[in-house]
Amino acid sequence: MERSAHIDSFSRDHLPDPGLWPDFLLDSPDVAYPARINCAAELVDGAVARGQGDRPALHWLGDSGRASMTYRDLQRAVNRVAHVLTGDMGLVPGNRLLLRGPNNAGMAIAWLAAVKAGLVVVPTMPLLRATELKQIIDKADVTAALCDVRLKDELVACTDDGHTHFCGSLKRVVLFNATGSNDASAQELEALAAGKSDQFDACDTAVDDVCLIAFTSGTTGSPKGCMHFHRDVLAMCDLFPRHLLKATQDDVFCGTPPLAFTFGLGGMLCFPLRVGASVVLAERLTPDSLLQTIQDFRATVVFTAPTFYRQMAALASGFDLSSLRASVSAGEALPDATRQVWKQATGLEMTDGIGSTEMIHIFISSTGSDVRKGAIGKPVPGYEACIVDEQMRPVPPGTPGRLAVRGPTGCKYLADARQATAVQNGWNLTGDSFLMDADGYLFYQARADDMIISAGYNIAGPEVESALLLHEAVAECGVVGAPDAERGQVVKAFVVLKPGFAADDGMVKTLQDYVKATIAPYKYPRTIQFVDGLPRTETGKLKRYALRA
Repeated sequence: MERSAHIDSFSRDHLPDPGLWPDFLLDSPDVAYPARINCAAELVDGAVARGQGDRPALHWLGDSGRASMTYRDLQRAVNRVAHVLTGDMGLVPGNRLLLRGPNNAGMAIAWLAAVKAGLVVVPTMPLLRATELKQIIDKADVTAALCDVRLKDELVACTDDGHTHFCGSLKRVVLFNATGSNDASAQELEALAAGKSDQFDACDTAVDDVCLIAFTSGTTGSPKGCMHFHRDVLAMCDLFPRHLLKATQDDVFCGTPPLAFTFGLGGMLCFPLRVGASVVLAERLTPDSLLQTIQDFRATVVFTAPTFYRQMAALASGFDLSSLRASVSAGEALPDATRQVWKQATGLEMTDGIGSTEMIHIFISSTGSDVRKGAIGKPVPGYEACIVDEQMRPVPPGTPGRLAVRGPTGCKYLADARQATAVQNGWNLTGDSFLMDADGYLFYQARADDMIISAGYNIAGPEVESALLLHEAVAECGVVGAPDAERGQVVKAFVVLKPGFAADDGMVKTLQDYVKATIAPYKYPRTIQFVDGLPRTETGKLKRYALRA
């Protein structure tokens, strides 16, 4: 590894043992980076240096209509916030900074400023509750946070030493987007940044310094921190969008995935910036408003989940989508029926993809004439994939097995024993069952674990069970994914009630509301079935496969 620029060595100290790392494929000229590089500087300063400073970088809908920010203005805003981070907040390279906000300019600037300053960003989903934030803060030893003022309550609970979710490491929370807020205590990041210099020298980070810890949930509900280097961020920009999307500076990106997801980080920020293109940032999109966004901003590339494409297809005829040239689907399995109805409505062949937080972004995909019915596609240039059995032996074409993949990015969990099962013999094991045909096309079969994938969200069944069990009426419960035509899967809970509680519609709503208030609302069980008992093994282990059946 290169000499680290981090004064705070926590991230490097907590990387997995090198013997548990995947094999990194770094021989391609696409990912030939210098030993010292800062990915945020490459994305923003690089565009200005190439003469693209006056081109639009970010678009959004403001109070008075459409608003935009050029690359030069973005560079200045990033530099001012970087001074706040290193000056007012006293952060040093290597410190972890939690980010909490929806898809808006403030969140984008915060991400870029932190990485440019040499910090390690820990983005979090807007819907997470204090319970979930505490797990992340404690595991990553987060010392400070930038938070959209509208999302502060759950985070502020983690700074209260009298609260059950208190996090001792979190010393400072600075709020942004506080303009117009009635909260007199709001520390407005914009106010702190206003008087700062718009010049800032990027931290001299190593290509393999950690810059991002992206958290994902395992089947136990215990969060896994996926650590990514500066080179990983650039590699995700220089492979899938270059070879499959063929992105250029004339593209306008838009979509729904949050910047806290690596799927959204790529499509909604890093991919467009890498080529000098622009992106429309929108906080709360519906199928109707996403179509309106495409029409109004003349978007050329859209990223969203199959659920949205199914719903948008029925509305597409009411909008001018003639600017759109590429539609990317990821986050859940894409049914062929959805692909076809979208193609009929728009004339566009969907670009399907599979990626993971561990790999940072899409590593298998296909587009245009290379699309094969039922298949996700082939490995993105720079990646290799194979299908293996339980002993890591390749299986014959057409045989289902475990998907193994390797490339310039890969799984590096933060201090987590699950690294040993996620990486074997140098290959990343995604937890998915696939088959590969004789031509090398990969066909998704199923999740190999108990993760529920609903409308693009990954939901751990045991985490929902833990929330339900906190309610006084619940004696036992089991949570699984149930097939759903619109969402792919929905969360279904089998609940055994304690004596004296009625198994009626009122109890269903009571438990659903309770889960929404306890963990992120999208994880609540949309279906609850009351039962007298749960199927268990002789040792007491819940038979989830029996519940699915």
